[in-house]
Amino acid sequence: MEPLLMMKTACALLAIAALGGLGMAGMRFAGRPHPPAWLAMAHGFAAGAAATLLLYAYFTVGLPRFAAWGLLLFIIAAVGGIYLNLNYHMKGQPLPIGVMIVHALVAVAGFALLIVAILA
Repeated sequence: MEPLLMMKTACALLAIAALGGLGMAGMRFAGRPHPPAWLAMAHGFAAGAAATLLLYAYFTVGLPRFAAWGLLLFIIAAVGGIYLNLNYHMKGQPLPIGVMIVHALVAVAGFALLIVAILA
């Protein structure tokens, strides 16, 4: 596969994950302590599939510099998502809004870098 196609595919998966993330954030800001498990899992699976595809591309055909930095940010965001899931969601505790916001900002920055790499 060519890197551009893999980046575009990852971008589509990340857009789907972002919609789920926006939905979950909206629920949390509306007062729900945590989202439904199916939505959290779908969000994580879509983002994880995108990150896995980008990792594969990085190690096989190579990625442009901006996409590689975006991948690093996605990995950091994934660590934040795993932290939220294991320490709060799985225990039925309210998700901390501050950690949620940092998770989202890091992911959005990674998404922006991926878009720049696709358009360049």
